[in-house]
Amino acid sequence: MRTNAMYTEPPEFTSFVAVGDSFTEGMSDVLPDGSYRGWADLLAGRLAARTPGFRYANLAVRGKLIGQIADEQAAPAAALGADLVTLVGGLNDVLRPKCDVDLVCARLAEAVERLAPSCRQLVLMRSPGRRGPVLERFRPRMERLFGFIDELAGRHGAVVVDLFGAEVLGDPRLWAEDRLHLNAEGHRRVAEAVWQALGHPAETDWREPLPPAVRPGWTTRRGADLRFAREHLGPWIGRRLTGRSSGDGRAGAHFGTELGEAFFVTPAADPPGCVTGWQRWMPSADTTPRTGRPS
Repeated sequence: MRTNAMYTEPPEFTSFVAVGDSFTEGMSDVLPDGSYRGWADLLAGRLAARTPGFRYANLAVRGKLIGQIADEQAAPAAALGADLVTLVGGLNDVLRPKCDVDLVCARLAEAVERLAPSCRQLVLMRSPGRRGPVLERFRPRMERLFGFIDELAGRHGAVVVDLFGAEVLGDPRLWAEDRLHLNAEGHRRVAEAVWQALGHPAETDWREPLPPAVRPGWTTRRGADLRFAREHLGPWIGRRLTGRSSGDGRAGAHFGTELGEAFFVTPAADPPGCVTGWQRWMPSADTTPRTGRPS
C-alpha cells in the first residue's frame, strides 16, 4: 500500500476509469449548464493535457451502495482495461442508520478483486467528511471502513489517497449546501491530491487551510438550517422511507445502456477542455484491448 504515494518519476497513464458514487460523479461541482464536473473529470483533463490520445470513462452514479458498485460498475470498468482505475465507495452504506460493516467490506473487496488485475494502477480513497455532529456519529464506522481499505490496498498494490485525514477537507466552506457533497473548490483540492499521489509535482497545496472563518449571525445560521432541511434533508428522508435512491434509473456518464457496455471519451481538441465537450473514442481496427497487468 502507498498512502498519498510519490513516485521517482510520474508514470504515464493513457487511459483512466472512475468508479463509484456521487463523490466521483462530481456532485456538487456544478457547471453553468447544470451538469456536474468534479475531481475525476478535473484529473482526467490534467492527465489528457500531457498524454496525446488519452481516454477516460466515468461510470459513477449518485446514491449507489457498494454492492451496487460491485455488481453494476466493476465488470464494465474492468472490461475497458484502463491503465488507471479509481474506486471510491462504501460511504453511502456506513452513513445509513443500519449498516453491516463486515458486508460492506466484503463487497468492497469483491470490487477491488475485479478491478485490480485489470489495470496498471488502482487508487482507493479515505473519503472526506464534513465537520459536525453527523461525522462524529458515524466516525467509528468510517474509520473501520478506512482501516479495511488500507488492508485491501496492501494486498493489491493500490495507492490510498487519505482525504479523511486532511483537516481542511472537513471545513464546511468546502461543502455544498446539501452538506453531503463537496463544492467546486473541494473537488479541485481532491483532484490535486490524487494528482500528487500519482507522482506528479504539486501545483497547489491541497491541504492549505482556508482563511479564518467569520461566524455568521444567528439569523443567517437558522435560515441556512431551514433551507437545508427543506431542500435536502426532507427529500433524503423521503427517499429512505420509500426505498428510493437519487441514482434510480441513472447510468454512468460513459455507460451505454443500449449495449450494456462502458465506453471511453477522448479530447476533441487541444487543449482538452472540459470533459463534457470530449468525443466518444472509437478504437481502430488494429486495436487490441489490453486486459490484466502488463508483464
